Amino acid sequence: MTAFWTEADFDEHERIEFVHDRASGLSAIIAIHSTHLGPAAGGTRFWHYPKAEAGMRDALRLSRGMSYKNAMAGLPMGGGKAVMLLDEKGTKTPEMLRAYGDAVEALGGAYVTAEDVGASVQDMVTISERTRHVCGLPAAEGDAGGDPSPYTAMGIFLGIKAAVSHRLGKDELDGVHVALQGCGNVGSGVARLLASEGARLTLADIDTDRAKRLASDLDGEAVSTSDILSVECDVLSPNALGAILDDDSIARLATPIVAGGANNQLKRAEHGAMLAERGILYAPDYVINAGGIIDVALEYLARQQGKPCDIDEVRERIEQIPVRLQQIWRESDTTGLSSDIVADKMAQKLIGRG
Repeated sequence: MTAFWTEADFDEHERIEFVHDRASGLSAIIAIHSTHLGPAAGGTRFWHYPKAEAGMRDALRLSRGMSYKNAMAGLPMGGGKAVMLLDEKGTKTPEMLRAYGDAVEALGGAYVTAEDVGASVQDMVTISERTRHVCGLPAAEGDAGGDPSPYTAMGIFLGIKAAVSHRLGKDELDGVHVALQGCGNVGSGVARLLASEGARLTLADIDTDRAKRLASDLDGEAVSTSDILSVECDVLSPNALGAILDDDSIARLATPIVAGGANNQLKRAEHGAMLAERGILYAPDYVINAGGIIDVALEYLARQQGKPCDIDEVRERIEQIPVRLQQIWRESDTTGLSSDIVADKMAQKLIGRG
């Protein structure tokens, strides 16, 4: 494996843990980017990477993104992320989860884990058998916590509305055409919220049947994943995996707005400037998709204090997402800096690296 400290994405991470448990077959990477504001919080991604270097790169980029996300969301949490390196079959056993819980517990609270791609609430329950430093656990009726995807979807939806207002001058979504990539828990939640306000939807997912079913439910249209990025629309909303905005895809975009929940949408740093040069309004991903971490972080902090998580506080904090986006876009308009650079500078200052 290439020395991680030579990676462009290393970005002065405080700590990186390589975890291997022979008995269970667990292999994982835990990356802690910053604990300046509090314990590093971020989910664990369960994924098969053809090469371990790709898993390392994912952990580094996602961990840094969590530092920025938590800071911009006003949470007293630092940023971390983990990837569990699954085999080609995606094998994930209770024994592996418990061994992973032991690894998280051994960090003494420096890292707090939660759901990410490939993970479930039940996985968090199994991990919690071995560590206290886990969130996204089942919530009691009327409390926040549990599956964070509805809260992530809520924040993205509000962010899209803010982008439509800022770029198109429209306060309503009726008739606004949104091309949405990814119809999983988050993407489908966003799609349903958009449809409830009259938006016209074009959907795509690697599971084509899932996209077709959702399109049928919402009176939308399903297209292939190869076509979704070039659909002529008012908003492109990426809600699948990251690094989808590169030289080729940006040249093919036929939209004035990119606003979605996928992490690390920009393949390289310069791609934010490329969007700005084309006059495309970009919602920095770690700002617009913060609803889920707001939910589970407040759940964790409340549990540490022995009290339930206040769902009203979660919603109030999520409602600040469009406010922060508007602040970023106004500064971008004033300074000429692309919105991703403006957001990065704000976040870096908050974590003491300005």
